[in-house]
Amino acid sequence: MWSLLQACPTIFQLTCLTPLQSNCLHFFKFQPRVASYLKPPSLFTYFVPSSANEQLKMEKSWQNHFFPVLLTIFFFSPFPFQTSLALQSDYIRQPPGKVIVTPHHRSKSDPQQVHISLVGKDQMRITWITEDKDVPSKVEYGKVSGRYNAMAVGEHTSYHYFFYSSGKIHHVKIGPLEPGTTYYYRCGGHGPEFSFKTPPRTFPIEFVVVGDLGQTEWTASTLAHVHSKDYHVFLLPGDLSYADTQQPLWDSFGRLVEPYASRRPWMVTEGNHEIEIFPIIYPRGFKAYNARWLMPYQESGSTSNLYYSFDVAGSHIIMLGSYTDFDETSAQYKWLEADLGKVDRTKTPWVVVLLHAPWYNTNSAHKGEGESMRKAMEDLLCKARVDVVFAGHVHAYERFTRIYDNKADPCGPVYITIGDGGNREGLALTFENPTSELSLYREPSFGHGRLRILDETRAHWSWHRNNDSDSYVADEVWLESLATTKSCCTNTGERDGSKVNKDEL
Repeated sequence: MWSLLQACPTIFQLTCLTPLQSNCLHFFKFQPRVASYLKPPSLFTYFVPSSANEQLKMEKSWQNHFFPVLLTIFFFSPFPFQTSLALQSDYIRQPPGKVIVTPHHRSKSDPQQVHISLVGKDQMRITWITEDKDVPSKVEYGKVSGRYNAMAVGEHTSYHYFFYSSGKIHHVKIGPLEPGTTYYYRCGGHGPEFSFKTPPRTFPIEFVVVGDLGQTEWTASTLAHVHSKDYHVFLLPGDLSYADTQQPLWDSFGRLVEPYASRRPWMVTEGNHEIEIFPIIYPRGFKAYNARWLMPYQESGSTSNLYYSFDVAGSHIIMLGSYTDFDETSAQYKWLEADLGKVDRTKTPWVVVLLHAPWYNTNSAHKGEGESMRKAMEDLLCKARVDVVFAGHVHAYERFTRIYDNKADPCGPVYITIGDGGNREGLALTFENPTSELSLYREPSFGHGRLRILDETRAHWSWHRNNDSDSYVADEVWLESLATTKSCCTNTGERDGSKVNKDEL
């Protein structure tokens, strides 16, 4: 492969994502110097092993990853069918932090990669992985540390990806649970005790929103800032681990986020980095994502883990799939139409939507990639008076005014792009000039957002930029629920963008 790189320096690029040191695990990014929808995987290997144990690890690493890399070379080598691909766009990405590899220090029977998610109004799903395949899929829990007066048994799964075999992936639903209550739990009868706090039954409630998270030093900074202030639910609009077919990175990511994801429910939807398609062998994609991050899709009437909805404390949250069918004949479209039709805005005054590829975007990165989905589904969201739409994908922050059909509209959703969690690819620095009047704030920096819904009518949104040690509030706005806005409830025909107040939407 090295000879191939030397022979074709203008076609392939090899980048080390971590500083070169002896006896250390390193990540190398191997990719063609052309843009492509399917990105080739990174090369996961060791550098200068100095012992028999290190040599064995290296051999296992090559066993797990040589075949994917070989296929990468085959499918992305300079064959004639690639000559029509466009060159990379000319915007510059700011270098991200180093990739963080999080090892497993517990025994094979102990739980790792523990995370929780909401299931119904009074249940929680506990997900974890064990290397020991004989550990039972059970969770013991209670309100007092060390005293478990309840126990639930669930299901388990596993998967293979080329020569990689996952551990035993456990999914257990526990409940009924009381709102606003701390519970202590133990997974599989082994290992440490964990705890979480259930969301409140009524307002106020606070959501943290982070897109394109990854596992770099910036990711760690973002998560530390998130954890510095309490919240109730974590929302992630796609691009979780950036494993990109390198399955051990899924394990590393799960261990990195465990201290946070085991304490508050994480509700996620998929991004393009979760696809992990290889032609013929894995043509459908999302194998690792669906196995590891099971969401309450069945409970919301969906037939796919790639889109679903849930209710929490007077808000209805809809997670859409940008990388599955969404036209008017698709299952997702029909599900969304039915799901929105069931929402009673007198009981659930707030409706929030998350997806990966933004429908509105003034950044040169990924320009127009969400347009076909917007054309298919925007009418459904506007008719249902969706309050806010969050997206990721573009590695920057941008907040728009209320919009419908590319025009300012006081009864349309507020669109917010927040793909700046900590990805390894860097920031999307180039925005269009002159600035669109629809775009009220935009900045290419790493950070996170907080949506605090105070009551049936008011919510506060803030975006927190990552500084070296601080989390700085760089943008904020008060929002009014469209369900309680009389002009939007009684007059859907009038669309006068001049009525929009940029300080309060």
